[in-house]
Amino acid sequence: MDDFFALLGKIEEICRHLFNSQQLMDVLRRPDVTLAAFIVINLVVFTETGLLVGFFLPGDSLLVTAGLVCFHSGWNLPLLLVTVSLMAIIGDSVGYTIGAAAGPRIFTREKSFFFARDHLLKARAFYDRHGGKTIILARFMPIIRTFAPVVAGAARMDYRRFLFFNIFGGLGWVWSMVLAGYYLTNVLDPALKPVFGQDFRVQDHIEKVVLIVVFLSISPGLYAWMRSKLQKKGLPQSAEPVAASVSGSGMQS
Repeated sequence: MDDFFALLGKIEEICRHLFNSQQLMDVLRRPDVTLAAFIVINLVVFTETGLLVGFFLPGDSLLVTAGLVCFHSGWNLPLLLVTVSLMAIIGDSVGYTIGAAAGPRIFTREKSFFFARDHLLKARAFYDRHGGKTIILARFMPIIRTFAPVVAGAARMDYRRFLFFNIFGGLGWVWSMVLAGYYLTNVLDPALKPVFGQDFRVQDHIEKVVLIVVFLSISPGLYAWMRSKLQKKGLPQSAEPVAASVSGSGMQS
């Protein structure tokens, strides 16, 4: 029982530092928190991708930080990749199930502390433009990745097709983020030491690294938004408001 409460204490300590990458890295590098760290990382990824309340969680930065810690602290990299990938895939499937069960009426629900209707509508607009590949693109877009599978479920997207995009996108997101963090030290340290001095270490600048990775992760969404704007330039704006309720014919599957 004492071990259980000790584990809960370590989980709580990690959660307190989720939004400060440098402090989080300092905590995760402690050998005594490895089990708690794996639990938190997997739960965060599942919640962010599978539950509507998880849109605010720092999935990208957490995975990059986990990759860095894995390199420096000797974590089991294959185990980390496999478990987190499974949580990402299961999370999206849960989101799809929520959308399929709630149907179009979820889009008319009033906004609350635990429900961000505006984010759901933005995900719907993105899905309308890009169809099935949204499930892959959304993986690399904070907030949108939480709501995209819900939209797919509400749109009655064929589940086997959804599952293909889900697996492909989940593996791509998790592996790219974790491995980016894992190999950053070997790639950047030798290149930047001649510029910043021999004392330079990537791990000491984790906040900047995370900002760069997060920017790169949202770049597909920025590109799609700019492309859409350019395509619509000079054309009359549609009279249909984005916040209109979902109709079966208005959703691509």
